[in-house]
Amino acid sequence: MVKVSQTELIAGAIAGKVVSFPTDTVPALAVKPELGNLIYQLKQRSATKPLILLGSSLDDLLPYVAYHDAELATWQDLIQQHLPGALTLVLPASERVPPAINATNTNTNTVGIRIPNCPTAIKILRQTGVLATTSANISGQDALRTMAEIERAFPSVLILENMDLFSGSGLPSTVVLWQEQQWKIIRQGSVVI
Repeated sequence: MVKVSQTELIAGAIAGKVVSFPTDTVPALAVKPELGNLIYQLKQRSATKPLILLGSSLDDLLPYVAYHDAELATWQDLIQQHLPGALTLVLPASERVPPAINATNTNTNTVGIRIPNCPTAIKILRQTGVLATTSANISGQDALRTMAEIERAFPSVLILENMDLFSGSGLPSTVVLWQEQQWKIIRQGSVVI
């Protein structure tokens, strides 16, 4: 296992390595957005399942979203109520979203964005910038919760030391899609809309 300090984890992520750190839901696997294919390989993840972008603030994530000011104003209530938090917004993707996020582009050019309600994750994301993320697990299996489990599944991943001291909810985020001027629930998680 490659247990590293927060400083080493941030440096590794900036250098393009896959890292794992806690969030408010379950531990994440994360990498620079343009290197999202590394997560697909590690997780044995279907190319039809897009990754999401995790950021420390809405300002960091908005460049990846195609929107008009009127739409953003419409989204503000939901954003202010639930972000940071366990809510993933699936919104129209801007040209800045790399192909590695939506490997097969099955979801008609959208991107999932989230701001975790976890001080450790926010501190990491402030320094790495936006990262492509997913839960730390082999695709189709339960999310891994401990460093030992993550180490066994992903021996090459940089894992934040003392991750076991952080406890997320264990529930996935709620995922909502903005479609036809309204929110559509794609996955019900811990946030109820």
